[in-house]
Amino acid sequence: MRDISRRGVISRRGVLGAAITVAAAAVAGPGVATASAGGARSGQVPTLWREFARTPFTHPQIPYVGRAGHRAGRGRPERPGRIFHAESYGAAADGTTDSAPAINRALAAAGRAGGGTVRLRPGTYRIDGLIHIGHDHVVLQGAGSGRTTLYATKNLTELIGAYGSRYGGTKSSWSWAGGLIWLCPEDRFRTLTDAIRAQEWPFEGWTGNKRDAWRTLTTLAPARQGSWSVTVADASRLHAGDLVLLRLADDAGHTLLEHMAGGGPGPAAYSWDDKTKLTSYVPYEWPVRIASVRRDRVTFERPLPLDIRPEWDPRLTTHVTALTGAGVEGLTLEAVETPQSPHLLDKGYNGVALQCAYDCWADDVTVRNVDNGFGFVAASASTLRRTTVAGRGVHHPYFCREGSHDNLVEDFTIERSTVEPPAGTQLHGINVEGLSSYNVWSRGRMERGTFDSHRGLPFANVRTDITVRNDGQHGGDASAGPLFGARFTHWNIRVTNERAGLMKIDGLAPWSATVGLNTVREFGQIDVPDFTGDLHARLELYGTRDVVRPANLYEAQRALR
Repeated sequence: MRDISRRGVISRRGVLGAAITVAAAAVAGPGVATASAGGARSGQVPTLWREFARTPFTHPQIPYVGRAGHRAGRGRPERPGRIFHAESYGAAADGTTDSAPAINRALAAAGRAGGGTVRLRPGTYRIDGLIHIGHDHVVLQGAGSGRTTLYATKNLTELIGAYGSRYGGTKSSWSWAGGLIWLCPEDRFRTLTDAIRAQEWPFEGWTGNKRDAWRTLTTLAPARQGSWSVTVADASRLHAGDLVLLRLADDAGHTLLEHMAGGGPGPAAYSWDDKTKLTSYVPYEWPVRIASVRRDRVTFERPLPLDIRPEWDPRLTTHVTALTGAGVEGLTLEAVETPQSPHLLDKGYNGVALQCAYDCWADDVTVRNVDNGFGFVAASASTLRRTTVAGRGVHHPYFCREGSHDNLVEDFTIERSTVEPPAGTQLHGINVEGLSSYNVWSRGRMERGTFDSHRGLPFANVRTDITVRNDGQHGGDASAGPLFGARFTHWNIRVTNERAGLMKIDGLAPWSATVGLNTVREFGQIDVPDFTGDLHARLELYGTRDVVRPANLYEAQRALR
């Protein structure tokens, strides 16, 4: 198995040695004693970590997420060198001038120049429209989240129009889509918003409004989940650096969905046919960059998320133009304060959305008084760092849906609501759904919300090193299928109100791992497993707090590289 970073090849012996070093350093770190029987501050290395170190790319319960995030987790984003000052295009940090047109003109100018940083001064910029970042390598940069504020006066319903659901009913899709700062490639943004205005409710992902904007580059030979390389039928249209889609269709027996759930008798006995919302998410589409092409062997920058089997018609395809290298940082987006809308009727006072984005980011960004905070919508390999959701009640503080993969949310905060939410509203938390996989939430403080596995068979996601007041609820239509697929991992989780729901998942999630969780009890929303029989789930260091070493699963996996 190849590591396509500059360090060369990963060997099993090297990984195991590094894992032992990482865990030992974590245990013996400053102020932490070596493992012993009883001390509250003692560090303990679970059996699961030692197992994972031996087989990091194919462990049955713990996914490999060491390359999640922007630039595969390798350091801070590179800011484009050319500077565009928003004031030069008419923006004013006076709190009264509508600066949205000027900021968008500056962003467009940076895009035409091939990239650049649009700078905002300290102060408050009123925006009566949304801010759209649609060109590669364009960054919107404030002076810091405590110094630069965008004050948004209108919602997405006012700016674009009502957005119904492609599944029918009276729901507003602004309840889980779009942002007042919206990172989305120019062409995809235009086709998407044109469809919304025409009330032709679109698919939102990498292959267009009707999922037909793709063509085959090559078919693939069988391969195993965790492999870094595949054998292709025709490599003539593939090149190092290309961003491609791995496309896997399901068969009549739904064996692809069974595989996402870990396989075995439980998933085989599950009724998939009537889960029409879930089956609409298939084919599974995984964007990935090619690291190298050598004859008929193609190596990716990340290991395969699933097996490749002939019955799933595996192929590499094209996709809509992606947004890459774009970001937003150093600002607060504050919406005019309005009461939170009834559940599923959000008007679209939404924060930051990344859509059809790859290798993009937000850093040091706060959103306040929003319906929905930060969202990944068919976004991959992107990072949210040092982000905060604050103010009045919020529906989805963070959402990750429509096949979003390999993203990283770290150093995040969901503050306690400043006002009591009205009756008929609902709070979720850190959401994942819609076949989204290999995403990470790391080093978080959640003063409200829950770990919202929102049905739609998300799989292979990690939540690690998080303190949470578990007072939210998960959502999800019954037609969207299971809450969990295989290889969910909750690692070093501190539940301040001791509520078990969606934290302790050994009785819910197939082929999952719950490691380093304090004692919890069932109250509030209580779930039952979707699959019958043995879930093959693992539970270690239950009833402990801050004892598991390594303390942060994502950071430990990164250190293995």
